[in-house]
Amino acid sequence: MVRIAILGNSGSGKSTLAARLSRELKLATLDLDTVAWVPGQEAVAREPAEAAALVRAFCLQHERWVMEGCYASLIEVALEADPLLIWLDPGDEVCQAHCRARPWEPHKYSSPAAQERNLAMLLEWVTGYATREGELGRRAHAALFDRCRARKIHWTRAADDALIEAVSAAAA
Repeated sequence: MVRIAILGNSGSGKSTLAARLSRELKLATLDLDTVAWVPGQEAVAREPAEAAALVRAFCLQHERWVMEGCYASLIEVALEADPLLIWLDPGDEVCQAHCRARPWEPHKYSSPAAQERNLAMLLEWVTGYATREGELGRRAHAALFDRCRARKIHWTRAADDALIEAVSAAAA
């Protein structure tokens, strides 16, 4: 049974890694942005209890899965299912480069132009990771990683084939 939860800053490579693992290991995938926010409404957060229930339901519905997001509280809910925890922490420069290069995300933005209009704010958001308070900041991610007693990997560079090999070995 392969279960993987990926945590990290915006642009850390969470979505790309989850997509690759999903493809290579045949895993169901959950982007936690789809759980944290009310569908069809821009920047309207879902009630925390409802979001947590959706994460639990996904974990129960699938034996083999990968989920990714920057929400420490939702990853913590997923930890109830004893996944491998991966914390992607490659630094601001890598995260910003990924943000600049990311393709249009139609589940988040109504158009490529809308996504592009948000880029400057996103790049600023990325640089605030080290000092950001709350569940979306580095301190919360580090605390969750430290509390986790399950299998875990803290990756401090861009995701690469070495990470895929480490994940495959740890998830087996």
